[in-house]
Amino acid sequence: MIISWVTSLNEDGSNVVTYWIASSDGSDNKSAIATTSSYRYFDYTSGYLHHTIIKKLEYETKYFYELGTGRSTRQFNFMTPSKVGPDVPYTFGVIGDLGQTYASNQTLYNYMSNPKDQAVLFAGDLSYADDHPNHDQSKWDSYGRARLNPLNRTRTVTMFRIEPHRVHLHFGTQSNEPRLTSSYSPLYDKYTPQNSWLQDEFKKVNRSENPWLIVLVHAPWYNSNNYHYMEGESMRVTFEPWFVENKVDIVFAGHVHAYERSERVSNIQYNITDGMSTPVKDQNALVYITIGDGGNIEGNANMLKKLYIVNLTKAFVL
Repeated sequence: MIISWVTSLNEDGSNVVTYWIASSDGSDNKSAIATTSSYRYFDYTSGYLHHTIIKKLEYETKYFYELGTGRSTRQFNFMTPSKVGPDVPYTFGVIGDLGQTYASNQTLYNYMSNPKDQAVLFAGDLSYADDHPNHDQSKWDSYGRARLNPLNRTRTVTMFRIEPHRVHLHFGTQSNEPRLTSSYSPLYDKYTPQNSWLQDEFKKVNRSENPWLIVLVHAPWYNSNNYHYMEGESMRVTFEPWFVENKVDIVFAGHVHAYERSERVSNIQYNITDGMSTPVKDQNALVYITIGDGGNIEGNANMLKKLYIVNLTKAFVL
């Protein structure tokens, strides 16, 4: 379990988290020390950012943990998952392009109202701070505060998109020169480190223990939105054959603020008889689901057209 929190630069804080099994008498309390950092961006200085990994936890067990010192101490809890197995149920939510509006809250409340949900995955685009000129950082902070209680038990991973002219966006860090890639970046080409990593990851998946193989991307490879149509094409051309070969079941994406779901199709083979190079049904292919309707301030997509995929099902009437 990864636990992250922020303390103010102007106040004494603690980088220690104390945790224990909820059903215990408190005599088995353990602690973990976090790594701490901060950063500056123009005139903004972050607080102290703490991250710690708690290991050797028991399966299907509720834990309490405490952060802070003195009167600022706060208590939270999380539930560990079941042991991995082919017949072990696991329920999770997937949210794309959430934002921080009334509709965003409805999305989260719907997720939280299901007692079986054990995790939530984000398909990118979280706070929509860039839709609030001159208040970007405060909106990031308000997003973090608003999501603190609903998601304090959830480990989240997200993706986001950059503009074409920023494909090679360099950052100064203590590591070797990482790069941020977009869905149409040349860094998705063959023989790149990312491709090698993905191939190795596919080989590690034991389908007898993990029968479902699900992938999250941000920009969808197939969508019917006029503005975002084929934005992920270079990524699709590179990765889709591997996904079919490794029998990926579902690809979830955000970015397009709508819900769309395909049948099992691929663009590896073409239906050239209709003159439109239509992707064809392929039971060895995967299902593509766009879930970018999380509730953000920009609203739902409305510039949708007919997408030439056989029997596409969607939430919008064309």
